[in-house]
Amino acid sequence: MYKLFIRPLFFCFDPEKVHHFTFAFIKFISKIPGFSALFRMIYCVEDPRLEREVFGLKFKNPVGLAAGFDKEARLYKEFSNFGFGFIEIGTLTPKGQDGNPKKRIFRLISDEAIINRMGFNNGGVLEAVERLKSNTNVLIGGNIGKNKLTPNEDATSDYEICFEALFDYVDYFVVNVSSPNTPNLRALQDKEPLTQLLQTLQSKNLERANPKPILLKIAPDLTDDQLLDIIDIMAETKIAGLIATNTTLSREGLVSEAKMEAGGLSGKPLTKRSTEVIRFLSQKSNHAFPIIGVGGIHSAEDALEKLDAGASLIQLYTGFIYEGPALIKAINKAILKKMK
Repeated sequence: MYKLFIRPLFFCFDPEKVHHFTFAFIKFISKIPGFSALFRMIYCVEDPRLEREVFGLKFKNPVGLAAGFDKEARLYKEFSNFGFGFIEIGTLTPKGQDGNPKKRIFRLISDEAIINRMGFNNGGVLEAVERLKSNTNVLIGGNIGKNKLTPNEDATSDYEICFEALFDYVDYFVVNVSSPNTPNLRALQDKEPLTQLLQTLQSKNLERANPKPILLKIAPDLTDDQLLDIIDIMAETKIAGLIATNTTLSREGLVSEAKMEAGGLSGKPLTKRSTEVIRFLSQKSNHAFPIIGVGGIHSAEDALEKLDAGASLIQLYTGFIYEGPALIKAINKAILKKMK
């Protein structure tokens, strides 16, 4: 029904407006008695064989919602009714910011892709914290970044502020230094500043009685040498894992008119590269750390490929937009089928 009726209607309108409309509609309909239970009945696959214990956390299934979709923790409970095993909120920054000028999301329908240049638009970390205080049973990741106007030499302070504010309300953290939509942010992926940033956060983390897993989200555009540096950084800082990958700046093979819009590309064109990065990191590190695989998952087969390449968990974003919530169920059923 989604691909036949809902998606064609949504794709007639501006992507960002559709996003806000969809959030409002899901929030409204989920308040009607019985609808949340109906969504769970249709989309959730409950089976103990789907459970995964990764970096000390128990996930009810390995399919999560990637950061960027529910940036401000407005709909994490409702999205869990669609069958996600975990929800990653953010990217959040210390201060609220509007992000980049609109229009800033572009559908590349012929390529089954999206280009976005949102720019960490959010109301600030403290607003999200207020919404997270009512969470009872949804496993939440907190994706954190720096404000646009914060120079890179002061970036660590921004990440510390978000870390401290979110600590009691998320189950794991993700350090985002790989978005292409905040000026110079990706320079923080260089070995020296990244090591310093992660060591600072890990030191603060280990001061706590109950330290939380810290993950690093990386770009798909890193060279093999840079990926080897990432493996060294993981060993040195002893953070819990990686998310591979964020959006790409590559436009190779695209046919849609909007292909030259600035921003990060997600969706089908990223499928192969993100899987290559997962496999490289997994093999070259000798499976030293867990990896969450994300990028171009539009089918159960895409998901299984990433798991086979070395991912412990996976996340959806653009595939969720193009394929709808049935994709989550299809992936979980395919995982169970493969176990037989």
